[in-house]
Amino acid sequence: MKRLTALTAALTTLPALAHDGHGLFGSHWHATDALGFVGVAALIGFALWMSRK
Repeated sequence: MKRLTALTAALTTLPALAHDGHGLFGSHWHATDALGFVGVAALIGFALWMSRK
């Protein structure tokens, strides 16, 4: 059971092994990178708008 858990944990991290250069200060962006930043900014803006009285 421990081996199955370790294998599952290892396989779920495979999508995180992207090449360098991603992110806000990376050398290039993909559409999904930009979409993620826009989504986070929208959530922050919505939270700030909802917190106003």
